[in-house]
Amino acid sequence: IFFRVLFQRKMFSRVAKRAAIRRRNQVFGLAARCSVSTVFKAQDTFTRRHIGPQESDVEAMLKVVGAPTLDALTNKVVPDPIKFEGALWEEPAMSESELLADLKGLGGQNKYNYKSFIGQGYYGTKVPSVVVRNLLESPGWYTSYTPYQAEIAQGRLESLLNYQTMVMDLTGLPVANASLLDEATAVGETIGMALTQAKFKKNKFFIDSRMHPQTIAVAQTRADGMGAELIVGEWEKVDNFGDYAGVAVQYPDTNGAVNDYTDFFAKAKAAKSLTVCATDLLALCSLKPPGEMGAEVAVGSAQRFGVPLGYGGPHAAFLSCIDSLKRIIPGRIIGISKDVHGNPALRMALQTREQHIKREKATSNICTAQALLANMAAMYAVYHGPEGLRNISSEAHIKAKALAVGMTELGHTVLHSTFFDTISIQLKSMSADDYMKKAVAKGYNVRKLSETTISIALDETADDVDMQALLECAGGAMALSELRVKAEAMDATGGLGRTSSFLTHPVFNTYHCEMEMQ
Repeated sequence: IFFRVLFQRKMFSRVAKRAAIRRRNQVFGLAARCSVSTVFKAQDTFTRRHIGPQESDVEAMLKVVGAPTLDALTNKVVPDPIKFEGALWEEPAMSESELLADLKGLGGQNKYNYKSFIGQGYYGTKVPSVVVRNLLESPGWYTSYTPYQAEIAQGRLESLLNYQTMVMDLTGLPVANASLLDEATAVGETIGMALTQAKFKKNKFFIDSRMHPQTIAVAQTRADGMGAELIVGEWEKVDNFGDYAGVAVQYPDTNGAVNDYTDFFAKAKAAKSLTVCATDLLALCSLKPPGEMGAEVAVGSAQRFGVPLGYGGPHAAFLSCIDSLKRIIPGRIIGISKDVHGNPALRMALQTREQHIKREKATSNICTAQALLANMAAMYAVYHGPEGLRNISSEAHIKAKALAVGMTELGHTVLHSTFFDTISIQLKSMSADDYMKKAVAKGYNVRKLSETTISIALDETADDVDMQALLECAGGAMALSELRVKAEAMDATGGLGRTSSFLTHPVFNTYHCEMEMQ
C-alpha cells in the first residue's frame, strides 16, 4: 500500500507532463494544443478526485510502521542498488478539463471523414439511437462485473439469452455461447475443440486460404501454442480428411464468394473431422445457414449488428455448435432455471472457465466474453426484428449486385458469380493503386487484393452518393436506378438463398420502436 501511495504522489500527479507532450508533438508533427494553468490554479485536478489514501490515511499508516515520511520509509525498505538517487523530473500536471481538451485535440488528428468498404469481417452499421442511449451509454449495462452477479443481473442475462437465441436461429445450430472476444480468436478456440474431440490422436487442423487473413494469423498462433499443425490450403483440393482433427472455411469467403460446402462437410464428418464455418450474421439473413450445410460449429463476429467499427474493436464474437459439443465449447452459456420460490430465473448454466474448474479441464481462460457488445447486437436484432434484418440484408445484397453490374458495364471483371455483399474486381486499364488513390480522394477505403484487383464490401450505410463515387473511380458515372433494376433481376446466391425462418420468438417480433424498447 505504501508503494502504491508513493506511486500516486510521484507518478500519478505527472500523468500528462508538458515536456512529454512537446516531444510527442515533435514526433508526430503536431502543434501544442493545450496549456497548463500554473498561476491561477485549476480546481478539477485528478488528485482531488482520485480514489485512494488521503493524507490523513498516509500519516496514520506511517505512524504505525514508525516512519516519519514516505521518503524515510522508502529509504528503509528499498535496497540501495535499485534506489534512484537523482532528482525527480516533474512538470505541472494537467487538470481533468485540460487533459480532456488535449485528448480531443489529439483525437482530432485522425482522418475520420472516410467510409471504409474494406470488409474482412468489419462493416459500417447504423446503431439505433435508443440502443446507444439506453444501453451503450448506461452504467447499468456497461459496468464490468454485474453479469457475474445473477441475482442483480437478470435483465442482462435475459439479453444474453436473446443473443444466444439470435445466433442459434441464424446459424441453424442448437447451442450457442454468450459471446467470445472476436472472430479470429473464436476460430482459434475451435482448434482446441477439434483436438479435444479427436482425443489428441490427431494434431492437424485445416484452414482454407480464403478465410480472413487476420483469422489465419491468429489461428496459426493458437495452433502453435496447442502443439497443433495448421495446414492452410484450398478447400476444394482437400482429400485426406482423415488426417485432420478439424477443418475450417469462410462463408462467404474473404473475397466475397459464396460457396456450397455441403459435400465438403459431409466428407469431413465421415472422416470424424470437426467441421467449422466462419460466417456473417447479416449474410445468414439471406443465405442458407451453415448448420443446414452440415457444419458442426459456426463462428463469426456480431459487429455489424449495431456495434460501431471503433477503429477495429472491440466487437463480440459468436460460437454455435451441435448439441454433443456443448461440454467442450469455450465461454459460458446462459440458461433458464428456477429460483428458491419456483419462479423462472436466469443463470450461467455452463461456464467451464479456469476460475471455476480445474485449469487442465477448463475450455477457456478467464477473459472470454464481450457481454456489453453482445447485448448491443441482441438489442439490434430485437429492434429490427426478422423482417427488418431481412430487409437490411437484402438491400446490402442488391447494392453489391448493382455495383457488380456497373463495374462489368465499365469493362471490368467481377471475379465471382455468387456473392453476398462483397465483390472482387479485376480492373481493366488501371491498377489497384490508381483506383484506391481516386477512392481515397473521394473519402473511401477499399481493399487491395493484387496489383490489378480490388475488393469492395458494401453495407447498410452505403447510399446513392457512395455507390456513384465508387463507380466514378472505376471510369464513369452511371444511372443507379437502371443498375438497381438489373440487380433485382440477377441471382448471385447460386441457389443458396435462405428458406428457413429465424427469430420467431416473441421478443424479436414485439419491440420495434423507441418507446417499446424503453
